[in-house]
Amino acid sequence: MKRLIILTLLGILLNSCATQNLLEQSKTTLKEQIQVFDSAFAYDSTYQYVIRRDDKVSISVWGQDDLSVGSTYGIYNSNEVYGKWLMVDANGSIEIPKIGSFNAKGLTIIELKDTLRSRFSEWIVNPVVDVKILNRQLSILGEVRDPGVYDIDKEYNSLFELFSRCGGFENYANLKYVKIFRQEGPHVRVATINLKDYGVYLSQNIQLLPSDIVVVPSRKYKEFDKRISVIIPFTSAVTSAAIFMNAF
Repeated sequence: MKRLIILTLLGILLNSCATQNLLEQSKTTLKEQIQVFDSAFAYDSTYQYVIRRDDKVSISVWGQDDLSVGSTYGIYNSNEVYGKWLMVDANGSIEIPKIGSFNAKGLTIIELKDTLRSRFSEWIVNPVVDVKILNRQLSILGEVRDPGVYDIDKEYNSLFELFSRCGGFENYANLKYVKIFRQEGPHVRVATINLKDYGVYLSQNIQLLPSDIVVVPSRKYKEFDKRISVIIPFTSAVTSAAIFMNAF
């Protein structure tokens, strides 16, 4: 009976190791297929967000509710929940009160504000204009305490800021292979960050851009630990039963 128990345990552990080897091979193959473009993630002090298709834009004009859409100066919040925004259509245009169709695609927020201020000055003396992009977001997945999508308002957002917003890492986080995915047209650029390399924190705290996705993978023995947590109670019960049977 004891020999049967030992053989059963060895079989389970060997299968677990085989699964781990398969996972390691898959990771290696994936690593060979992905190109890493770390230079594309370099800090850019001149970066400004450029309005793109499907962006949600709110326009605030002080004291002019009829010219505002989702105004920050109004009694209602200007976030996405209230639906007070203009959608940049497939042609890159938005419909602005009193101005009509306006091509906003490719403009920075500052450029759009300056243009609207100039246009509104035809009817208003010294117009105060504010523009917000409501759907600027960063995503974080994997072994963090609160994975999900986070709204951002600032132009500069760092990797460590995002880690703090999601509550930090789980116990099984593999900090040697944190990946950042960035869409650039039809291509996806990938950077691999080793947070265990304590000497280069400044270079690792890279600037994140809207729509970036950060993935914190699991360490390879997470699945093994899960299997062990199931196996140990089972084997303890079997061993106890074997001892009880031998006793009688």
